[in-house]
Amino acid sequence: MGFRQDLAVLRHRDVRVFVSARFISILGSAIAPVALVFAVLDVSHSAGAVGTVLAARSIPNIVFLLIGGVIADRLPRHLVLVAANTISGLTQGLAATLVLTGHATIWQLAAIEAVNGIAAAFVMPAMTGILPSIVDRAELPQANAISGFARSAAMIGGGAVAGVIVGLIGPGVGLAVDGVTFLIAALLLFRLRIPRIERAASSVLTDLREGWKEFASRQWVWVIVLAFALLNLIYTACYQVLGPVIADRTFGRAGWGLVSACFGAGLIASGLIMLRLKPRRPLRTGMLGMLLTVPVMLCLALLPQLWAMAIAAFVLGVGFDIFGISWETALGQHVPIDKLSRVSSYDMLGSFIAGPVGQLTVGYVAVAVSAKAVELYGAALFVLITLITLVVPSVWNLRRVDV
Repeated sequence: MGFRQDLAVLRHRDVRVFVSARFISILGSAIAPVALVFAVLDVSHSAGAVGTVLAARSIPNIVFLLIGGVIADRLPRHLVLVAANTISGLTQGLAATLVLTGHATIWQLAAIEAVNGIAAAFVMPAMTGILPSIVDRAELPQANAISGFARSAAMIGGGAVAGVIVGLIGPGVGLAVDGVTFLIAALLLFRLRIPRIERAASSVLTDLREGWKEFASRQWVWVIVLAFALLNLIYTACYQVLGPVIADRTFGRAGWGLVSACFGAGLIASGLIMLRLKPRRPLRTGMLGMLLTVPVMLCLALLPQLWAMAIAAFVLGVGFDIFGISWETALGQHVPIDKLSRVSSYDMLGSFIAGPVGQLTVGYVAVAVSAKAVELYGAALFVLITLITLVVPSVWNLRRVDV
């Protein structure tokens, strides 16, 4: 009976539509990073080139995040998602065509990923505001957990498919599949019925100031964001850039796809846990979960073997989902709905702003001091930053809203 109650939020039609769209979009997006990285390695055989292409996506994404938050609070959020997913589907289709025909160059892939990064800047703030718009605050933890479960299932499915496609067929097909899933998600999102939020007319600058005021007035928000500016730098450099490079030299591309699938399995396991757990202090639970990121960096440094990486990636997925669900719940319950996308855009801007630094430099740093040293220092810094964040009282003590 308890499990049925946990799924009761699915009685809402729009929750079902949104979760379906998120599933299909992330299914393709789980394939895309694996396909893109190995497409770049096929062209250049360089960790520096991988970092350049990834940074080409991250930098425009960061630049446009605040505008994305303003637009998502001004316009119907589901239509913002429809437009952004359509653009991403078309650009990934172009990238796939270039890779499959053998005409892809690093600058072309970087330019395409830059457009994708701009589109994603509108997706992320708009996505944050969907579920709080269609369920009440008491149902939000369950809605976030179910949405997270769908994301997790897509990650494991996409990771497994990525290993098969990229390892046996080639990265171009993986990019093509991602493009199709974006377009299907756009069609589903068009069917959403989001209640209109009435708000007074204002300028973009006024909207940005209001969003900043809401963001800065909550210590727990900006403390977490500052922490993640550094944590994401470390994670991006050590796992997203160096991880596939180390895999290519050791247990192989198909193995990295399996590792991605194990990450997704960890997300699913965590989603099931969070459906029932509903922590009373979500940020405390979420930040403790982030410590589960450390084993994967230690494995890349000391034991880059498939079995060890599979276990570490599973643990990584558990930790990521614990934090993700806890963070989305905290924001959705404590930030006013008409300002939520703008606060989320400041959150994402601060959290991701240092990521391109890691993407652009880690390849060269690894050459200078070794990939092993980068992974070990990254793991140590990750633990230190997480523990410092946990001692902040507003982070440690923030409570869940039950009514």
